[in-house]
Amino acid sequence: MNTLVKSFGIPFLAGLAGAALWTGISAQSQEETASFTNSPNSYSSQFASEPAPRTFATDAPISFVEASQNSTESVVFIKNFSGSDYRRYSMFDYFFGTGPAQQVSTGSGVIISKDGYIITNNHVIDRAETIEVVHQKRTYQAKLVGTDKNSDIAVLKIEAVNLPEIKRGSSRTLQIGEWVLAVGNPFNLTSTVTAGIVSAKERQINILGGDFPLESFIQTDAPINPGNSGGALVNVRGELVGINTAILSRTGSYTGYGFAVPVDVAMKIANDLIKYGEVQKAIPGVDIVEVTPELAEEMKLKNLDGVIVTHTLRNGAAQNAGLQKNDVITRIGDWKITGKGSFEEALSYYYPGDKLTIEFQRNGELKSATLTLQNLEGGTGVVKREYYSSALIGARLEAVNTIEKDRLKIPYGVKISSLTRGYLRDLGFRDGFVITHVNEMPAKDPKALGEYLEKFSGRLKLEGVSPNGQPFMQSYNVQ
Repeated sequence: MNTLVKSFGIPFLAGLAGAALWTGISAQSQEETASFTNSPNSYSSQFASEPAPRTFATDAPISFVEASQNSTESVVFIKNFSGSDYRRYSMFDYFFGTGPAQQVSTGSGVIISKDGYIITNNHVIDRAETIEVVHQKRTYQAKLVGTDKNSDIAVLKIEAVNLPEIKRGSSRTLQIGEWVLAVGNPFNLTSTVTAGIVSAKERQINILGGDFPLESFIQTDAPINPGNSGGALVNVRGELVGINTAILSRTGSYTGYGFAVPVDVAMKIANDLIKYGEVQKAIPGVDIVEVTPELAEEMKLKNLDGVIVTHTLRNGAAQNAGLQKNDVITRIGDWKITGKGSFEEALSYYYPGDKLTIEFQRNGELKSATLTLQNLEGGTGVVKREYYSSALIGARLEAVNTIEKDRLKIPYGVKISSLTRGYLRDLGFRDGFVITHVNEMPAKDPKALGEYLEKFSGRLKLEGVSPNGQPFMQSYNVQ
């Protein structure tokens, strides 16, 4: 009997004691977690208005119900209706009645104002002839307010009132390791929510177009799939911290990481598009590269932070402030510059005409200068670009800016952008081509060039520069 007690009784009593101790610890842990979440002085309640503390809960939230409820009603389903290219079909398709059909692509968007402004990705509405927004089973015709290829942001407007405007958080104070939700419509499955954490910030993945691509993505492992583009990345309170934009995948579906435009960047761009119809980009007048280990060794740099100046624009902001080739920029205003991502994001918050202190290293010596940022035309005022849109030629035409003239080494020109169906695309042109001469006449004004092309028939000679800087000259027969 004594042997039986020793074999079973003592371990049993020890187990009871351990269970009691664990129960006490667990209850205390739950109380501490609840206190952290609900306290008016906690990180949760203060995050939107001031930088986040450095102390974080190590456990996942009990649930993401609150975040989902606070965000899903503000995310819409977007349909992009565009025409098909007739060259994809044969004469048999037409004979049997199965010729070009309208194509429909879909994505997501986020309501940013009660009166109907919606932010989404440029690639979601690219080449759209008609845009529909579906919200709470109601369908609205949407007007395109403006787009920015440099950041892949676009703004739509629908005629509605009292819409559930999403609450905005901050991407600048967002911390690596925080829980986030991706809200959108993947694979046409509306109001889908997935969870993950912020894996990294200031990511550059070299996917954006435009002349001045702005890549400083929030990286997350919250599952993002086709159809999520333009949707919301929100924190655990359902506050918008990013616009879901891309996935890193070899299959086209989620395989581990997604990327979002930081909300502070996206909202500055959206506000510019709404107010001015054009992003008021602040130009420092420099070309820069990342600091690599090889460059750091060659230039005798102590670390890999900062960006290296490779070119200064003539009479640009940087040149006027005294910056030179091979200077290493380490700080812009209050921003420490760690690479191209932080450099581009820091500048994205400023406007032409803003003055800021810039710190840089030159031959191992730390220097500073005052930089007066410029606009795309080299001035400091508000820029309103000249556009001419034509359904007949199937493109938007715009005057090239000062930066483009310097890069392409041309005195003037009209750029082709936003191509849809029309004879410019049929002639083989793509976004980014710059026309400098038409029938040996200078092309300077988008409207004049557009109206000329709309009316012209006969032998057409076009000269200009391709997006990669190669000159071209071609003649066409236009009927």
